[in-house]
Amino acid sequence: MKKIEKRDDLYASFSKRRSGLYKKASELVRECDVDVGMIIFSPTGKPYSFFHPTVDAIVSCFQNSDLQLSISAQLVAAHARHRVNELNSRLEELDTIKKDAVFQKNMYDEVMETGQKSRWESVEEPSAEELTKFEDWLNTVGSDLQNRLNQLESGASSSSG
Repeated sequence: MKKIEKRDDLYASFSKRRSGLYKKASELVRECDVDVGMIIFSPTGKPYSFFHPTVDAIVSCFQNSDLQLSISAQLVAAHARHRVNELNSRLEELDTIKKDAVFQKNMYDEVMETGQKSRWESVEEPSAEELTKFEDWLNTVGSDLQNRLNQLESGASSSSG
């Protein structure tokens, strides 16, 4: 591994890795039921932090691991844990909904694509013989229509005269 020199690449990499750290810290909290605290400074000096359950709980524990949290701090920490669990459950629900929606969209796209293909594939190109027959039929129909029109016109002119 070596230091990233390009500024744009550095910012992009920092952002991705910071998100990855948050995700891993969140997984540790959820899967191992531990308290986590971290502070990160960006390449521009901007601070980012992740604390669970609360900043006070983490700092107090860090300063003196034998110290018991006050009742109020324990309640705040318990509430924070409960809220995180609720949000994680909601996130899982939304992920499931998203997966279902993506699946349905893909199925719809597939149906539309195959539906379009089958419509066009069912129209076969006529052979030369079929075209000749169709042309003859059109000429016959055209002649029949012209004859009928002539009959109607001559009938109309004779009845008016």
